[in-house]
Amino acid sequence: MNLDWTRIAAELDARGWALTGPVLTPETCARVAGLYSEDAPFRSRVVMARHGFGRGEYKYFAYPLPEIVQRLRTGLYSPLAQIANGWMARLGEDRRFPETLDGMLERCHAAGQARPTPLLLTYGPGDYNCLHQDLYGEHVFPLQAAFLLDQAGRDFEGGEFVIVEQRPRQQSAAQVVPLAQGEGVIFAVRERPAEGSRGVHRRILRHGVSEVRSGTRRTLGVIFHDAT
Repeated sequence: MNLDWTRIAAELDARGWALTGPVLTPETCARVAGLYSEDAPFRSRVVMARHGFGRGEYKYFAYPLPEIVQRLRTGLYSPLAQIANGWMARLGEDRRFPETLDGMLERCHAAGQARPTPLLLTYGPGDYNCLHQDLYGEHVFPLQAAFLLDQAGRDFEGGEFVIVEQRPRQQSAAQVVPLAQGEGVIFAVRERPAEGSRGVHRRILRHGVSEVRSGTRRTLGVIFHDAT
């Protein structure tokens, strides 16, 4: 995948998230968003209010994944694995991640994490997503991505992607991510290394979506570890 990985790695190291720049065309965004009305591509549907997750809905894709979803998942994984392994080294952990997505999924499936986790989310007026982390099991790849399929200001109002970082001995800091249609944000699933006065420490991150004031907002989520 032809992205500026030097910039992305630097931004991930600095703040725990980075924008991809334009990746999906408006036509591709519409095609992916249109899958939501179908049943065959998905394994389950979640109504967020029933679980206290917020308001809105999402569906998890079934295997085999749609071609564009598989392409994104495979194309993003290997460069991100290099970044993830650098993070593990900085944190003093022995854990390392396979170089390929197939290797990561083999690790997950051997541990009973065999359900695919890429998902399609849809929000209408009044919908929102509470701050959370997408963990799903013992084996967690530390980075994930979300691609905005609609255009802010035209298709919907509100619905900002928000990341909140918990900082040691300080108050938590919120950041609003300025996503354009067809653009992705890559971000830490649970934690990232950060430099401090006492050396490298962990900063905990959660992400969510603010209330949609009008229109429809749809997002493709690309998670690299599977679920139990």
